[in-house]
Amino acid sequence: MSTPSEPAESESTYVIDAENAAEMARLMNQALFLTKRMGGLFPERSDLANIHDVLDIACGPGGWVLDVARSYPSVQVIGIDISQIMVAYARALAATDQLTNARFRLMNALNSLDFPDHSFDLVNARLVAPFMPSAAWPALMQECQRILRPGGVIRLTEAEAAITNSPAFEKIIELGTGALKLAGQSFSPDGRHIGITPILGRFLRDAGYTHIQRVAYAIDSSAGTEANKEFCQDYMVAFKLVQPFLIKMGVMTQGEIDRLYQQIMTGMQLHDFCSILFLLTVWGEKPR
Repeated sequence: MSTPSEPAESESTYVIDAENAAEMARLMNQALFLTKRMGGLFPERSDLANIHDVLDIACGPGGWVLDVARSYPSVQVIGIDISQIMVAYARALAATDQLTNARFRLMNALNSLDFPDHSFDLVNARLVAPFMPSAAWPALMQECQRILRPGGVIRLTEAEAAITNSPAFEKIIELGTGALKLAGQSFSPDGRHIGITPILGRFLRDAGYTHIQRVAYAIDSSAGTEANKEFCQDYMVAFKLVQPFLIKMGVMTQGEIDRLYQQIMTGMQLHDFCSILFLLTVWGEKPR
């Protein structure tokens, strides 16, 4: 099934420009934020004794891969991403830190993965929904099973849109999830949500994984909380970078976005701003 994937040949389906330096910086900060708020790199498992080779799908600028490589020197970690700027940056960081157990490759996760059968003990995919067409998930699950060793683990972490008490914030979320529905990148029947978290377990069951388990996280990022500043910075950049996608999908004009963006920025600074972000990690094993 494998076909050469470096350089990546297909156009990116990511809702933000994957070659944007601001998005690269945002993803580096987001990786640190999520790992900290979720309780670590592998919060659902305490023992990595049987984990030797790890793949991170859509690794972005490599934050999670580099942290795993630093924390577990005996583990070989590979990150793949479609973005040339992200992969180049991740490679530079790995070289600077002399992390010889961290490698990065240009590869499109929507194509066949350019790895031999039974290459990995664990495949990680965190927040890949922003580039995944709904119809593409089953093929990716099968590809992950192909490259996993018997007894290997697939680990998926996804989030729904944050819930807040800000009318402007909720409005842009409504428009964003509606745009994803129009783009074929949503599992919500009416476009009110992303709808990815309820489906993760089904993906694994349908692909034949066993011992499926899950753990949920609720990150309170309201005003006055420790997570608030990081949360607001993340969404401040994300809402700016996603604007071309919203315009392309015809859900807003630039003028409407500009006015709404200013309202969002003001609302997030209020002392009574409340927000919570829900994430779900689901994992399962390839049958032995």
